[in-house]
Amino acid sequence: MDDRTPLLGTFSWARLPLALAAVLLVIFLATLATSPEGPLNWWLEVGPGVIGLVALALTYRRFPMSKLVYVFTFLHVLVLVYGAYYTYAKAPLGEWAKEALGFTRNNYDKIGHFSFGFFPVFTLREVLLRVTKLERGGWFTFILLNVVLGFAAIYEFVEWAGALLLDPEGGDRFLGTQGYVWDAQSDMLYAGIGAAVGLLFLSRVHDRFMAAARAALPERTR
Repeated sequence: MDDRTPLLGTFSWARLPLALAAVLLVIFLATLATSPEGPLNWWLEVGPGVIGLVALALTYRRFPMSKLVYVFTFLHVLVLVYGAYYTYAKAPLGEWAKEALGFTRNNYDKIGHFSFGFFPVFTLREVLLRVTKLERGGWFTFILLNVVLGFAAIYEFVEWAGALLLDPEGGDRFLGTQGYVWDAQSDMLYAGIGAAVGLLFLSRVHDRFMAAARAALPERTR
């Protein structure tokens, strides 16, 4: 079967995840070795993404996901790596926006938390549609948004633990609150907004990718 999709050209089902993983491996090695903030901060920021990548790799043969999920995971990890390399509070993109738009702080962390909702919600959506009896609709969207917000809250606890239990200096860089007392609450809000925006504009696109992925599977495994 021809496994082509408009967004990914002629990449085959089998080669796309491997190609993306190879690119990420090179990026990981380069940024981990050269990050001016050191390896601890890098792992604090990128570690959750690495766990997600390992989970996708371990389940690839028996539960392959759609191409959209693999591409979105790749893009999400790039956002994490960029923030980890500089720290979120010092990311050049955030510094540029601060100067250009008159922000009082570096807001790259908000891009990171928006991405925390925007990209992973499709992995969650695909898993729930494939392994549960949940059906598309308002309640399904409500469940997805609440799960994303729940994970966002858990991540805030992880950040807190990183500041308290690991290296105090590295923990402060990891939090990146920059004196903003509502940082944790706004981070969760941005994750929820990211998930809502993704579902609003890309759910039908995701459905087409899932249909293509299902058609590419051996009939006995569909």
